[in-house]
Amino acid sequence: MTLLSIHGVERRFASSTGSTLALQATDLAVDENEFITILGPSGCGKSTLLRIVAGLDQPTAGSVTLEGRRIDGPGADRGMVFQSYTLFPWLTVLDNVCFGLRERGLPRSEQVATARTYIAQVGLKGFEHHYPKQLSGGMQQRTALARALANRPRMLLMDEPFGALDHQTRELMQELLLGIWEAADGAGPFPSRPQPPRGVATAGSLGADRPTVLFVTHDIDEAVFMGSRVVVMSARPGRIKLDRPVPLPHPRHYAMKTTPDFAALKAELTEAVRAEVIAAQAAAAAAA
Repeated sequence: MTLLSIHGVERRFASSTGSTLALQATDLAVDENEFITILGPSGCGKSTLLRIVAGLDQPTAGSVTLEGRRIDGPGADRGMVFQSYTLFPWLTVLDNVCFGLRERGLPRSEQVATARTYIAQVGLKGFEHHYPKQLSGGMQQRTALARALANRPRMLLMDEPFGALDHQTRELMQELLLGIWEAADGAGPFPSRPQPPRGVATAGSLGADRPTVLFVTHDIDEAVFMGSRVVVMSARPGRIKLDRPVPLPHPRHYAMKTTPDFAALKAELTEAVRAEVIAAQAAAAAAA
């Protein structure tokens, strides 16, 4: 079933010399429980498209609907995770995760019980009373993920969420997020992951439907490993150049990155992105 419908979405930005077309008319249908990764060269409109879906920006033309309702602003049905951790430095891990629940008016006891469930889910049990400055980058991003998931959004929108992390932590976070998504109760059951990352709660503790995910990344390995579909965008003005299903089974494990199927899809996507990077460089040189 189609959950999100992007129809003819365009975004222009005004400037002193006129306007810049950042995103040309774009169409995309996202089914319930999908995990879609979005690739493309810098400046192609990936983050702009994600912000429009989040309701943080408005399209110049076109429309975005979620479950048939037009998106015209932020909402609790969409959770956003940015590359920067965006935690409140004066709040503990527990109170950061409780924040959205408090804004929704839930009783404190329910806030705490829900927050503790998701804190355990991301492997931070025992750190509830730590402040962000006392956490590593990976732990801060786990807190941001728990905060987004605690509101049980229909969609999880992620803009380069692991881009600021070191390589090893980034791979652990990929497995963590994918494991949570696979373990949640979605349209069709996935087997439980045999070995969850150290310190992460086992499948079943999430207690919520599997969120539909839009995940922006520059990392092709990450896009293939995590996505059920990979969308490649063209150089600016951005449009969807390629929409490729990922035929890799679940549950996924990092060893899958060494398989021939993974390598073949990565090669195809690398060439698609590379062509757009070259096009963007040529356009910049012509305009200079």
